[in-house]
Amino acid sequence: MYIMGKAEIDAVAKVIKSGRLFRYHDGKVNPFIGSFEKAIARKLGTRYAFATNSGTSSLICALAGVNIGPGDEVIVPGYTYIATPLAAVALGAVPIIADVDETLTLDPRDVERKITRHTKAIIPVYMLGLSCNMAAIMRIARRHGIAVVEDVAQAGGGSYHGRRFGSIGAVGAFSFNFYKIISCGEGGAVVTNDRHVFERAMMYHDCGYSFFSNERPATVPFFAGVNYRVSVIQSAVLYEQLKRLDGIIAGLRARRNAMAEILARSKRLRVSPSNDAKGDCATHLPVLLASADEAVAFQREHGKLCSMFRPVDTGRHVYKYWEPVLEQRTHHPRLSPWKLSGRRYRYTKDMLPQTLDVLARTVCLRVPLEKTLAEVRRMARQMV
Repeated sequence: MYIMGKAEIDAVAKVIKSGRLFRYHDGKVNPFIGSFEKAIARKLGTRYAFATNSGTSSLICALAGVNIGPGDEVIVPGYTYIATPLAAVALGAVPIIADVDETLTLDPRDVERKITRHTKAIIPVYMLGLSCNMAAIMRIARRHGIAVVEDVAQAGGGSYHGRRFGSIGAVGAFSFNFYKIISCGEGGAVVTNDRHVFERAMMYHDCGYSFFSNERPATVPFFAGVNYRVSVIQSAVLYEQLKRLDGIIAGLRARRNAMAEILARSKRLRVSPSNDAKGDCATHLPVLLASADEAVAFQREHGKLCSMFRPVDTGRHVYKYWEPVLEQRTHHPRLSPWKLSGRRYRYTKDMLPQTLDVLARTVCLRVPLEKTLAEVRRMARQMV
């Protein structure tokens, strides 16, 4: 989270004074929630949007929206938070883990290799606000008749060749927890242009949807869901946070560009490639070193100048630390997606050497929004 202040405090006060703390009121969506949902749909250019209580919930609902279930395979990158594969597991689907390339996002070549007749979805993840190669991923998905579910958890506000993240595939899932660009502590959102996908995802997120609301009668028969409803207070905060989003992104991009211009002169490293540098959220600037040892040395020498890390050291963001997936463990053995599929799957910690190599040789520099451009340039010059 970058900025929060009086506007958010005032919004929370209005909610409490209203006395209306439930998603629905008199058969309609609470206006504090509805205002945010309409605003984010406008911001992203999608027809539909609804808020949830977390990014993980959003991803599960998005997958439910495209009818993912037992027997299905869902391709995920080997570099993403564990919530991405576990969202597939929650619906009884098997996560298939694919390589990332030097952009730190899904490698379309490996996606193509991992597709089988059981593949029903691909989840490109915009890690650290970085663009995926969506042109290639969408071509592959169309050719095989596979749904693309965008994981926008770390990339709210970014875009790919002019289209906002989340509006490109069949459906997009957002997170607004404390560590995201805009935040309400927790929370998420699902966005789509497909009414059928919207209704399925919406119904799954709220087992009471058909009882509480008559605002938009569903065309999908009422089915069993869960309760991932967002709170009214979260939505009020997010409505104010959304107003700050474009300004935050613009400030980050200016500082990232200043850092990248200077670091590009270095003979020791190279700025990591991007699928669309103009559209990246610019929360971080990844750089590539010749080896893992060089990356460790660079971090040791310059770690006091700004916050930086190697992706390989980020624990549950790296596939080899996904014990519940690698060991195929769920809360109940008879609900195991791997057993339900009737097929044998094997994961190993070293099965994606390309991913582990890239993650070990990359150092991600946090882009400091709180510093001036002059300060950012001085910092970057010390690293060349």
